[in-house]
Amino acid sequence: MAPNPSERGGRETETGVSVHPDAIDDVAYLTRSHHRTTALVALAERPRTRADLRELTGVSRSTIGRTLRALEDRGWIERTDHRYEATPLGAFVASGMRELLDRVETERKLRGIWVWFPDEVRRLPLESFSEAVVTIPTVDDPYRPVNRFVSLLRETDRFRFVGFELALLEPCRDELCGQVVDGMAAEVIDPPSVVSYIRTTYPEQSERTLASGNLTVLIHEELPEYGLSLFDDRVGICGYHPDSGTVRAFVDTDDSAIREWAVSTYEGYRREARPIAVETPAE
Repeated sequence: MAPNPSERGGRETETGVSVHPDAIDDVAYLTRSHHRTTALVALAERPRTRADLRELTGVSRSTIGRTLRALEDRGWIERTDHRYEATPLGAFVASGMRELLDRVETERKLRGIWVWFPDEVRRLPLESFSEAVVTIPTVDDPYRPVNRFVSLLRETDRFRFVGFELALLEPCRDELCGQVVDGMAAEVIDPPSVVSYIRTTYPEQSERTLASGNLTVLIHEELPEYGLSLFDDRVGICGYHPDSGTVRAFVDTDDSAIREWAVSTYEGYRREARPIAVETPAE
């Protein structure tokens, strides 16, 4: 009969998962000082000398010496001549720690902005956001999300957008219209109120941009609670404050899973939208 968790020194949780105190102690050892995990992960990649590890971690000779002895005592690394490398056990631990840290880094990146996105976005796999660029406004630079958006706009030959565009697109209206007139293919799905506002407030610029033949404007009455941008190589998701309509966060990524979701979502709204003719007068 297998020993129960208490006989192994573990602690049985309400979910029936045993958490062994010694395992917690080992995780704590690795995470108390960042150089320890860095050293173990580096040795799992390839053999290295003490000098290599000192240069990589930036710690003193005595500190790297203590770290290597502690890793050896745990059976996670071994020394051959003047180089160290991870054992299979050490490589296994290093892989788990790297995955854990990647997950925590992704969570920290999204923690402060997640509230600004609806459930549809929050149901996307969090792993897909690991390489995402998160841009939020600051007191010194309230237009940071808009500036990030403009930088992506300048690098794309085709642009598609669905959502309530005023907070994101109006501040860069001149840039967007200039890009379209210069040849960028663009398609925008907006509610009728936004189309009416743009064409009434900026009639000459609107008509000139539409007349270029490079811009298609579609109308949809029920749009998502976020802005979705499709560039050549990246997807942008814009989170708005529900009351003020201001941009609270702009997230962009080239992740394939998010790209697949974004294209599917956009095409769904596109199928339900209706076009606005160039000659249609402003309301």
